[in-house]
Order: sequence, then C-alpha cells, then structure tokens
Amino acid sequence: MKRIAIGMGAAALLAGGWTLAQMTAEPASGLFPYTDAARVANGRRIYAETCAACHGAQLEGQPDWRERAAKGRLPAPPHDPNGHTWHHPDEQLLAIVTYGTEAVVGGDYRSDMIGFGDILSKAEILDVMAYIKSTWPQEVIEIHNEINARAAANR
Repeated sequence: MKRIAIGMGAAALLAGGWTLAQMTAEPASGLFPYTDAARVANGRRIYAETCAACHGAQLEGQPDWRERAAKGRLPAPPHDPNGHTWHHPDEQLLAIVTYGTEAVVGGDYRSDMIGFGDILSKAEILDVMAYIKSTWPQEVIEIHNEINARAAANR
C-alpha cells in the first residue's frame, strides 16, 4: 500500500511539473503577441515613430533592398511578406532588433540597423514585432509559426 501511495505522489509531482513547464514554455506561435489587439496597436505606433523612416510606412523597405549600396551595406529590407523577416525565428529577430544586425551576425558584416535595446523596452520591441507579424497573410503566419516551433525544438 505504501508503494502505491509513493507512486501516486510521484505521478502527481510529474504531472504538476509538466503543467508548470507548459505554462511557462514559449507558445508554438512564438514570442510575438500578434493576436493581442492592444499590443499590436502599440507596436504600430512605435513602428511609425521608430522604424518607418527606414523600413517604410507600409513595411515596404527601401528600394533595391537586395543590392548593396555604394558604401557596401544593404538597404533596409521590407517587413511585409515580400521581405525575409518571416523567414527567421522570433528569438533571432528579437536579438537583431535589440542588439543590431552587426552584433548578431558578427565578423566583418556591416549594417545600418542599430540595436534598439537601449531605446525601447523588450515589451515595446515585442509589440513592434507583433504589429509586423499581424500584417502578414495567414499562410505566412502559419509558416512563421512552424519556423518558431522548429527553432524551439532545436534548443
């Protein structure tokens, strides 16, 4: 009888631990709260004030964004479905916006994309990214969520 009680107690602890892990784990959709209307609206406002000058008011990026400019740097890419933002997992995008492209890529890579970690809070950066993601078609959002799930599985 004592063994049954110990076994049941251990099972309860494991179930409780699993529930806690599920509550604190990154959701399958990633880090960006793109379904939260208030956060998306805040992100839209911050994007307009902070990001649109380079990445475009409509997320369209700079012209010829795939071709290096005279100084050897790439123009700001679009964040709409025509760009490559959605090809990267949330953690990588968060790092790029927080620390800047040069810091994330490293080596001799040069970019005009500064880090905004000293300008915006993490919540504000997440809101901007939520706004951007909220503008993508559902098919692109689903692919991006799969990219996030694969990145989470590889951690």
